[in-house]
Amino acid sequence: MPDKPKPEDIAGGQALIEGVMMRHGNKTAAAVRSPSKEIVFMEQEYIPLTKRYKILGLMFIRGTITLFEMMFIGIKCLMFSADVALSEEERKPNSWEMTLSFIFSFSIAIFFFVVVPAFCFTQMKPFVSNLILLNILEGCVRLGMFLTFLGSTLLMEDMRRVYMYHGAEHKTVFAWEKGEELTVDNVKKYSTRHPRCGTSFILFVMIVSIIVFSFLGRPDFLERVFYKLLLLPVVAGISYEAIRFTGKHARWQVVQLLSWPGLMLQKITTREPSDDQIEVAIAAMKKVV
Repeated sequence: MPDKPKPEDIAGGQALIEGVMMRHGNKTAAAVRSPSKEIVFMEQEYIPLTKRYKILGLMFIRGTITLFEMMFIGIKCLMFSADVALSEEERKPNSWEMTLSFIFSFSIAIFFFVVVPAFCFTQMKPFVSNLILLNILEGCVRLGMFLTFLGSTLLMEDMRRVYMYHGAEHKTVFAWEKGEELTVDNVKKYSTRHPRCGTSFILFVMIVSIIVFSFLGRPDFLERVFYKLLLLPVVAGISYEAIRFTGKHARWQVVQLLSWPGLMLQKITTREPSDDQIEVAIAAMKKVV
């Protein structure tokens, strides 16, 4: 049986189109199931900026840097998975189309999760005098839109398969963290819900943003949008430290209580995977550990 990794030894990943990306230390590997049922790999070594520059590895700074790095690596792996997983008959997006698609998606996210809640905030100001309550109501608007978006993704068959690979990724990470030999039978017994998941991170972002944005006072609409965009790195940095803390101390009862909403949210973004999907996640993990 492999040695159980130390608590500070962290591995994680991301679901792709018919595949999984895993990252551990300086190694990243994407494993994708091709139409011919072969598992195709893309491997790379990358020293994070937080390791190259000491100042970027400081608490509350490292979260924002890591987030942007993972976004860049994730897009690269997603493009690779689309190229491998789509059949010859299906039109494969080129790098420009993928980049434009990401920019468009990011703009839509900013509109719905920053601009629209800020507009609702300004509309509620005359009727709600308590600043904390006002920010909580704005946060509820943001959360409601997020849950609506997640729920709508379940209507798409392709996204349901991505969520199955997401579940395979979590199961494999759990098995590795427990020091298990990475076989399908060992991996499949673990939960699809993991406390360090990106879904939980987004929920932490929403909760932390309510607290941070409460210090903005009652600015006008455009001012509030500007300040919120300016403070996004602060919110991301605090949320990153919170998710790391809950991942390291998952056995503490208070941590389990804090993690519970994020774990429940993963009932939407993860699904029980098939054996062949678990095989892909295991193959990716074995390339990096």
